[in-house]
Amino acid sequence: MKNFVEKIFGTHSQRELKRIEPIVAKIESYDEAMQKLSDDELKAKTAEFKERLANGETLDDILPEAYAVCREAGWRVMKMKHFKVQLIGGVILHNGRIAEMRTGEGKTLVATLPAYLNALSGKGVHVVTVNDYLAKRDAEEMGQLHNFLGLSVGCILSGMENDERRAAYNCDITYGTNNEFGFDYLRDNMVLYAEQMVQRPLNYAIIDEVDSVLIDEARTPLIISGSGSKSTHLYKAADIFVRRLKKGRLLGEESAMASLMREEIEEEGDFIVNEKERNVTLTADGVKKAEQYFGIENLADPDNMEVQHHINIALKAHNLMHLEKDYIVDEKGEIVIVDEFTGRLMDGRRYSDGLHQAIEAKEGVEVQKESQTLATITFQNYFNKYNKKSGMTGTALTEEGEFRDIYGMDVIVIPTNRPIQRIDHADMVFKTEEAKFKAVIEDIRKSYEKQQPVLVGTVTIDTSELLSKLLKKEGIRHQVLNAKYHAKEAEIVSLAGKKGAITIATNMAGRGTDIKLEDGVQELGGLKIIGTERHESRRIDNQLRGRSGRQGDPGESRFYLALEDDLMRLFIPETTMKMFDALGLPDDEPIEHKILSKAIERAQTKVESNNYGIRKHLLEYDKIMNEQREVIYGERFKVLKNENLKDNVLSMAKNVITKAVMSATNGIEYPEDWNLASMMDHLSTIIPFEEVEFTKEEQQNLTPDSLIDLLYSKAEALYEVKDKEIGEQLREIERVIMLKVIDQKWMDHLDNMDQMRQGINLQAYGQRDPLVEYRFLSFDIFEEMTEIIQEETVKALFHVRLQPHQEIKREAVIKVTGTNHKDESLGAQPVVKKEKVGRNDLCPCGSGKKYKQCCGQNE
Repeated sequence: MKNFVEKIFGTHSQRELKRIEPIVAKIESYDEAMQKLSDDELKAKTAEFKERLANGETLDDILPEAYAVCREAGWRVMKMKHFKVQLIGGVILHNGRIAEMRTGEGKTLVATLPAYLNALSGKGVHVVTVNDYLAKRDAEEMGQLHNFLGLSVGCILSGMENDERRAAYNCDITYGTNNEFGFDYLRDNMVLYAEQMVQRPLNYAIIDEVDSVLIDEARTPLIISGSGSKSTHLYKAADIFVRRLKKGRLLGEESAMASLMREEIEEEGDFIVNEKERNVTLTADGVKKAEQYFGIENLADPDNMEVQHHINIALKAHNLMHLEKDYIVDEKGEIVIVDEFTGRLMDGRRYSDGLHQAIEAKEGVEVQKESQTLATITFQNYFNKYNKKSGMTGTALTEEGEFRDIYGMDVIVIPTNRPIQRIDHADMVFKTEEAKFKAVIEDIRKSYEKQQPVLVGTVTIDTSELLSKLLKKEGIRHQVLNAKYHAKEAEIVSLAGKKGAITIATNMAGRGTDIKLEDGVQELGGLKIIGTERHESRRIDNQLRGRSGRQGDPGESRFYLALEDDLMRLFIPETTMKMFDALGLPDDEPIEHKILSKAIERAQTKVESNNYGIRKHLLEYDKIMNEQREVIYGERFKVLKNENLKDNVLSMAKNVITKAVMSATNGIEYPEDWNLASMMDHLSTIIPFEEVEFTKEEQQNLTPDSLIDLLYSKAEALYEVKDKEIGEQLREIERVIMLKVIDQKWMDHLDNMDQMRQGINLQAYGQRDPLVEYRFLSFDIFEEMTEIIQEETVKALFHVRLQPHQEIKREAVIKVTGTNHKDESLGAQPVVKKEKVGRNDLCPCGSGKKYKQCCGQNE
């Protein structure tokens, strides 16, 4: 039906391009007038546009003329003039949409148009790239254009100090990576003073390689963490244990059906690996061995959940996480994650739920302590905070449904400036990997002999290094680009179009850097692309193909596959595989058949759909956390901005009193039956009431409301005494204590939510929807957290005492270093007079911790 409609009315992109045509025509109509302006007159247009906006015109009103100004400035400063298709891309980006533009079509230059226009509002524009190199390069190159037109340009790079970051964010246009922008947002919500924040309100983001940022990295949240206190011995013990286990399987091909029919499934071995679902489970024999090894009676007992969890992640580390594919061990002996989509190292990122520690135990490196999460956010939720966002990439259409559902952005495919000349050959499929690599090497050799450059795409580091060895045997000079050699990324990619260049790249490492063809290469057929296997996502395959044939250059591409490849082995129907086995073809003869090609495409579509389901499911859970994060960060910001929090403290005190009174009265009709003595014992630990006693007559005349009013008036009087005693410094103490209690309880809440999340799927066994249960339970513990925040804030402030001659210094308590995501605490505490404090009471120093876990640790 969709194809039928598109034949009559055209695709969504075609209809939108037709609508944009008049706007582009208007931009082009200004061209002659702009050429006649002097440099000073052209520069003066920026001030004119700002004035027009101040007088009521909108960005849409001035778009055609502003784009024409930017276009002319591009030519004068960089000798680069936006093509028509780039103007179209600029309009789409300003509209908050995704522009799919092929590699080599000049997306970096396209971004200057909406960046210039939106910067005129004075609210800031963030241009988001995937690595520091591209951020710095684009800021320097495109910054020339913006500087010429009178706009300031900043760049955020890892390792920058806060003052440098703040200056960069205060520029009209700021370049940086998705990680840096996201972490700065989290750090801004951990400061003690508003002036320590570095970011302005999030206005407009232009995201380069938008599919990489918003889809590929969406499953890994940004986390700032501090060191935890849990021992690491269980990780090592579980690692030793799983090394002794024997890998097994389900017996009989009818196992899946037997499971559905509730029949007993016969197993062998100690554990079973399901690669397709990416999980590992112990068999009955494995469970017995675990109980014997760890000296426990029942592994399934709730008391043994921690042991069970450590065994599970150790099994996953050994059987599903692979060195040189999912991670590497760097020169410092640390486990570094390799981005499965780009082949880049994800410095500073760690697998969650203890998986990173399990891998450290597996590889024999130091097992780092489990960290406590201080702040976390997903890229979905971070970028959805911008008033407007847009994106560019060469490959987005296959994920349009996800962009629409999660981000409210549609994808517009923009035609190339020149027709594509690249020839995409049919896949060559072999029975074995050995035969496949033999054919790959032969294809490379033929191109090498005639000096045609070749870019070889691999899915893993292992494959890239295997190919490298094979090429060395053949005496073929080449360059390898994978996570191990990422520092040379841009240089290696930029040289990949030279005569005789053979470049092996893991996935799409090098995205964002154009491969320009050396003179004479076009006559040799242009850049040849060779893929050594299909990726789970068609989009990643398209990215590899798209490196060739830029700006109408010739080129060619071909994928070499083997029936032993992971995608083929796991997702191609067994009947299809058996059919080709039955043909009895020699190993070195390629299989070419439409049935196989369609099966491969169906497999990729199925995996893409499954991965989208995983991301959407994660987002549904994170949406609940995001709602709570918004509340906490919102309240926190009010505290930062409020110079006098006395009314807030008294309001909290009234809430604490109200809760205590309502709990004590609890609908009991006669006041003499209320448990006032117990209530006052509890309240007096929070608010230091002098002994409050009621005569029988007074008690009989009490109502819950009158009791609340009475106690509140006494609390108010106590706080007035404290206010006079401490003076203006109490305002500073209020701020510090309130923020520190909020931060501590939010960290505890994040831990509680994480633990609840890990066990929530068990609700499915009781015919309950885990997501619904998670929502209800998270609401309850969030309500409980807010009550504890109020109670502990009130308790700390009503008990605080300054030592003689002491002043509170205005310095940060929390400092997070770089993107290491580790917290370091500095000692600026509101100091209090020592008095007898209960071991389980809130520490009077204002840390938000119990006394025994803070200043009372050594007592």
